[in-house]
Formats: sequence, structure tokens, C-alpha cells
Amino acid sequence: MAQERRLTQQEQKKLLERQEQQIKGAMARIKNRVVVFSGKGGVGKTTLSVNLAYALAKPGTSVGLLDADITGPNVPQMVGLSTKTEAEQGTIVPHEKEGVRIVSLASIIPPGAPVIWRGPLRSKAIDQLLGETRWGELDFLIIDLPPGTGDEVLTIVQRTSPQMAIVVTTPQEVSLIDARRATNMAKKMGLSEIGIVENMSGFVCPHCGVNIDLFGRKGGEQLAGELAVRFLGRIPIDIAVRVGGDTGEPIVLAAPRATVSLGFCSIAERIRNVLS
Repeated sequence: MAQERRLTQQEQKKLLERQEQQIKGAMARIKNRVVVFSGKGGVGKTTLSVNLAYALAKPGTSVGLLDADITGPNVPQMVGLSTKTEAEQGTIVPHEKEGVRIVSLASIIPPGAPVIWRGPLRSKAIDQLLGETRWGELDFLIIDLPPGTGDEVLTIVQRTSPQMAIVVTTPQEVSLIDARRATNMAKKMGLSEIGIVENMSGFVCPHCGVNIDLFGRKGGEQLAGELAVRFLGRIPIDIAVRVGGDTGEPIVLAAPRATVSLGFCSIAERIRNVLS
């Protein structure tokens, strides 16, 4: 079997330059690029990204959602997508669900297949998702980043030059420690607009109506004040949010008048006002 020819350094350089131009061209057609950080996993970053995308997608507003968590892509499950992503003429065609254009590696690789890739391969995949996707003209692109402050996060922020970063945290101290790191990373990378969202902020007992602060209280708001960034709002715990994520029905679509849905919409409106 003939071996595949290795690219020369000059060919590799030209390939990278072409890819960079593709990404710049794609990003130039997107008015507002918003990256969603979390210092650690399990704080509801993807849940916020999904519901925020749909909260922003009002009539006349075009929104895209990029699942950039290469090793743990969950967006398709949360929005109810089960078909594979199609390609046309060398470009990735986003799925469209309820007016939001969606791209995720989970819709490209076989179901359940692990992504056992080293950093350079993950960065290459991100470049392809950014530059080879047929996003078209968008008012907002929400980018769901991997948790932490690793290579992929650095690559995406450098490639997309986002107008805003959102850091998701819970009120408990162990989460705030990592959220502080993520916020400081966003600052060091020169992002001018940074906001903090406090997720899992209290739980209203369905039987007695008493609010229970399972993870503490106002930690995200206090962190925003400490670091001199915006506090965008808090989202309470609601079982319906978890159910919607499992069944592919984002809560802002399934129950738009629910308290938690109004919380997502309030955060979306603040983002609109900041970026307008």
C-alpha cells in the first residue's frame, strides 16, 4: 500500500495560512461572538450556552451555537439532534433547530465514539469547525468552550476574537476558585467585556415553597464585584432544566414563562444591551 505523502514545511505553512484566512472570513460575517467559559466541569456551562442561544434567537435575530468541547460534546443531546452533520463542497452545513444554527463534533463522529486526541489534533478540529462551517451572516455566535483554561480555550479565543466572555460558576467556594482563574484568563487575553453567571443559585422546594441555598449564596455576584467584571444574573436549580437537557427540549422553548426561563432571557437581554 502506498504511503500518504508527507507535506513539506512550505506546504504546511500555506495550508495554515489558508485556514486562518477561512476563519477570519467566517468570523467577519458574525456580528457578535460570545465565548462561554467555566473554570471546572459540572457547573452548567453547556446548559447555559444552549438556553442562551435560544433566548437570543428572537424573530429577526440570527444565532449560531458552536459546541467546541471537543472531548465531551453534549449540545446535540440537549437540543434533540440525532442526524449526522452534512458537508457540501468542502464545507460543514450546520443543523438548524428552532432558528438556531448548530455545529458539534458529536454530530460528525459515530455515536459513543471517544475522542482520544492530543492537543494539536483537537486544535486542528476546532480550526475546521470555525473556518469550514457555513455559518453565513449571524447576529450572535455562542461558543461553548471546554472546561478549564487549556489549549482549546486559548485556540478558540485567539481565532475568534470574541466581543464577550461569560464565566459560569456555582455559588460554592470550590467553583468560585476555578471561575476566578477563568475570569483572569479572559482578562489576560484582552477580552474587553466579561460577565459572570451564577448557576444553581438556590432551589425552591416544590412542596413547601421554601428557597434552599444548596451551594451557598451570592458567590458569583461577589466574585464579579471583586474582579470588577459584570454580574449578568443567577439561574436557580430547576428539575425541568435537567429533564429538558436529557430529552432535547431546552427549557426556554419548553416552558418560556417558567421562572428559570425568564432568568435565561434576562441574561440574554443584558448581553444584547452590552453588545448593542
